[in-house]
This record gives sequence, C-alpha cells and structure tokens, in this order.
Amino acid sequence: MTDGRAPGRLRAAAAGLREFYVAPYRRTFARARRDEDDLFMVVVLADALGVPNPVAAHTLELLPAVYDRFHDWHRRMGMERSPLDSMSCC
Repeated sequence: MTDGRAPGRLRAAAAGLREFYVAPYRRTFARARRDEDDLFMVVVLADALGVPNPVAAHTLELLPAVYDRFHDWHRRMGMERSPLDSMSCC
C-alpha cells in the first residue's frame, strides 16, 4: 500500500458505494426538496397572495432571495401568469 494508488482506490470505492446507496432515493430527495421550497415560497409570498401572514415584516426581507425562483414556482403551481401585480416575470 505504499505505491500511492490505494487512497485513490479507496476514494473510488467509497464513491461507488455512496452512489449505490443514494441512487434509488435521488428522485425522492429531489421531490422532498422541491416541496419544501414550494412551501417556503408560499410562506414568503403569503401576504402578497392575500393570505394573512403574522410574520410579514420578516418575510418581506426574503423577497429578493426568492425573486429568481418565482417564475419557476408559479408555473409549477399551475399559474400561467404571475399572481402578483408587483412581481411580473412573464
């Protein structure tokens, strides 16, 4: 094991095992992540969508962070146009 190739082989084996165990769940993890992101968007945009939001002052600061993903979100939710007058992305 002094030839220098063993650590590379171990890393490759570890990567292969990780892929073997993670691959069947990749789609499930992606869907859970997307669902969490959708819920986050609803919480941040609740006041603008007409849903009472007790923490509107705090979520207002997050609008610039979600603006880049807003178009994809409203399309995924089935809205052809932006539901907000102040945020027109299409």
